[in-house]
Amino acid sequence: MNDVLVIIGAGGMGEAIARRCASGRHVLLADVDRDLLAQVAERLRGDGFDVSAHPVDVSSAPSVTRLAVAAAELGPITAAVHTAGLSPAQASADAILRVDLLGVAHFLDAFAGVISPGGAGVVIASMAGALSAGRLPAEIEAALATTPTDRLMSLSLLQDEALSDPGAAYSLAKRANQLRVQAAGLAWGARGARVNSISPGVISTPMGQQELAGESGTQIRALLAGSAARRPGTPSDIAAAAAFLIGPDAAYVTGTDLLVDGGAVAGVRNGALQTGPAR
Repeated sequence: MNDVLVIIGAGGMGEAIARRCASGRHVLLADVDRDLLAQVAERLRGDGFDVSAHPVDVSSAPSVTRLAVAAAELGPITAAVHTAGLSPAQASADAILRVDLLGVAHFLDAFAGVISPGGAGVVIASMAGALSAGRLPAEIEAALATTPTDRLMSLSLLQDEALSDPGAAYSLAKRANQLRVQAAGLAWGARGARVNSISPGVISTPMGQQELAGESGTQIRALLAGSAARRPGTPSDIAAAAAFLIGPDAAYVTGTDLLVDGGAVAGVRNGALQTGPAR
């Protein structure tokens, strides 16, 4: 029975992570978009990967739990990667909070109970979370980190009128991803497993292209121009980071965030770049 690699999100990052990390593993690929899920699963099978597909709605706790149970039935889950998400150009603030915030919380809860000893999880957050660090009061960060998932969407801070803006909702959700992963490190550690997040910068995926074509396009181009790398990242850049975090070389790394942004956040923090609300 092969080890199982669960990948939630069949988009550019999810497929790249499968191609980088799936050799010798059975991949359980999951997405809410059944057509995309079938297409990517078939493409991976055509290239020789062992893949099964499972629909999932990350905003629904029962749906994520069913995915976790299905994964455990396939074999020992040695890696689980959550890449699913919505950007400000794609969805309303409410949808972003339910997918990007609540969906990650559901993943962390459900897979903490099935991940194999020695296994590892990765959540795709965003540099928007890094740009939000230090801007929120400590009590709000604590609430985002530790509020039980079934009460998370009822937090008073999530009812703030300011969060009706998709960009603000996205920044808050991604900062919450970083914080909840840090808090989840103990629960995953109790099973002898690890969990970390990756905060990508601007990545050349369909979602990234939508953002470049949207309201924040000018700001994003300025971030790229002022970054050390002076280019957008690729899905392969994120797959390489994920491979490190789920691999043996990161055996002592858990409950932390890896910023993979080509130096964009550094450019903002050292004053080389000016930015509005973090996207």
